[in-house]
Amino acid sequence: MNKLLLIIKREFFAKVKNKSFIILTILSPLLVVGLGALIFYLSEKNSEDVRKVAYVDETSQLTPAFTNTKTIEFTNLTAIGFKQAKSISEKDYYGLIYIPKNDSLPQLTNSIKFYSQESPGLSFISNIENRLDKRIRNLKIEKLNLDVATIKATETSVSIATENFTGEKSSKIGSMLRMAAGGGFGYLIFMFIIIYGTSVMRSVIEEKTSRIIEVIISSVKPFQLMLGKILGNAFAGLMQFIIWMIIGGAILFVITMYLGPEATKNTNSLQMTPEVVQQVQEVSNNNLQLVLQEIKNLPILTIFFSFLVYFFGGYLIYSSIYAAIGAAVDSETDTQQFMMPVLMPLVIAIYIGFSIIENPHGSVAVGFSIFPLTSPIVMLMRIPFGVPWWQIAVSMLLLILTFIGIVWFAAKIYRVGILMYGKKPNYKEIYRWLKY
Repeated sequence: MNKLLLIIKREFFAKVKNKSFIILTILSPLLVVGLGALIFYLSEKNSEDVRKVAYVDETSQLTPAFTNTKTIEFTNLTAIGFKQAKSISEKDYYGLIYIPKNDSLPQLTNSIKFYSQESPGLSFISNIENRLDKRIRNLKIEKLNLDVATIKATETSVSIATENFTGEKSSKIGSMLRMAAGGGFGYLIFMFIIIYGTSVMRSVIEEKTSRIIEVIISSVKPFQLMLGKILGNAFAGLMQFIIWMIIGGAILFVITMYLGPEATKNTNSLQMTPEVVQQVQEVSNNNLQLVLQEIKNLPILTIFFSFLVYFFGGYLIYSSIYAAIGAAVDSETDTQQFMMPVLMPLVIAIYIGFSIIENPHGSVAVGFSIFPLTSPIVMLMRIPFGVPWWQIAVSMLLLILTFIGIVWFAAKIYRVGILMYGKKPNYKEIYRWLKY
């Protein structure tokens, strides 16, 4: 046990004292915030570009649909005709909308064309289509001698309040919070396994190729060395994530304090009446209370406890496999043939996890949340939506049993492979090592 603790301590401090680890730990939250701010700025800058679009409406009925916005300016070139408008638009406009003369509204919907030098974006075309859809719909209503205003007055928006049979209320905001919590924790485990599992594998390869491993195992059992490496990297990674959470929380607090007065200033600049201001404040307070209530309804203790179990369980399983792969090969390039079977369950878990959010209690969701190689990710994505305790218990039990079994197999491979040099092993060779 003392030797195991010494190995864990050695691996932990070797990791945290590394300059790249320190720099990455400090700069990663700042880089994420900076990258998000840059993307937001570039998106805003891109949306400020004003596109000048010409149109020729030979029907004279769809012209009211073309009203200017902040990003689109429409110009009516119907008077000069289609051919001349097309020639002018090719040089001076982003594009030209051509509406040919057609007395049949159903046929007109399939005859409208848009000309441009470059392929337009999907959102731009959808914007134009929505405008024309509404206008043609109104024209059809008028032809039926119906009042458009009266029909619009009949349109309504239904908001269904949801609650379970015990009276606990929920909402769309709650579903979004559950999706964010489940997806965030699941993706966090996925990234941790990939990053630190690969780190364990590289550490084993480095010690093996430098022949240091021969000196180390003269006084330490291979199993102790492998487990020490795995746990040392795990504690280093956990410390890194805790630091990231602290720095991220501090950044979020500073941003909130900075934007708070600015938001108030922008609201006051609208010169709203006291009644409108009161209504806005009431809506904001209601939304805030709803968000707080939904956060309170989340199974926070279950999520936290499950995160720790699946965090370590999933990492220990995959890092043991990574350590065995590192011991079996002589260089990192030789690991490629073994990486696909290891990564496949993780990739499937991510895709399955995000796809089952719409039906977290379906048979596919339950199956993959119990299967040990995918449960660390899929089950964490399900837990915020409420999972029966027996499913969590079965999933964790299978995870622990699988961890014990995989560590046992990985230790046998590690014990033999760590002293094998100059030969590229295949699956048949590794299977033979298990019998030694």
